[in-house]
Amino acid sequence: MKFYDCSTAPSPRRVRIFAAEKGIALPTVQVDLRNGEQFSEAFRAINPDCTVPALVLDDGTVIADAVAICGYLEELHPDPPLIGSTPLERAAVTALNRQIERDGFLAAMDAFRNTAKGLKGRALPGPHDYEQIPELAERGRTRVENFFRAMDARLADREFVAGDRYTIADISSQVLIDLAGRAKLNVPDECANLRRWHAAASARPSAQA
Repeated sequence: MKFYDCSTAPSPRRVRIFAAEKGIALPTVQVDLRNGEQFSEAFRAINPDCTVPALVLDDGTVIADAVAICGYLEELHPDPPLIGSTPLERAAVTALNRQIERDGFLAAMDAFRNTAKGLKGRALPGPHDYEQIPELAERGRTRVENFFRAMDARLADREFVAGDRYTIADISSQVLIDLAGRAKLNVPDECANLRRWHAAASARPSAQA
């Protein structure tokens, strides 16, 4: 098994935190996204989509999606359960995580990728070039602000995003908040519940993975 990573990218960070929470050490290869290593013929042979993360299994199978990799690791190492230990828990956490990706993670990516000078002409990840669209960045910022307020309300009566246990939903939320910060979109002071939760999540040892 080999994990293709980039220490500065948000998507593989989700896998690193997930693995750290489970105590899993993944043999890792760093891919230099800044200098375009993801577009090399060698990496295209691993993942034609030219993105990280990618997990290559011993039989050559490639899993090139952060959440799918986490799901695979959960099947191999079910404890502690980070997606769920029952069909109902897994369905609820999966649905919530998809909502976090849609309303928060993708919005933060729009806000960041459509304004970052280093991503000019690369507004979307993948093998094709797309120009930045300032209007999408502005919409992304509005969506992230709405997400912050919705998540603050959700955390008013619970310790973790999905309930009484840390899950992949917490991981996705933490990574997207940190990504939003790179677009100068910080959690508002009035979102005290979300700020309290983020401080606790950031204090976990896995947050340094």
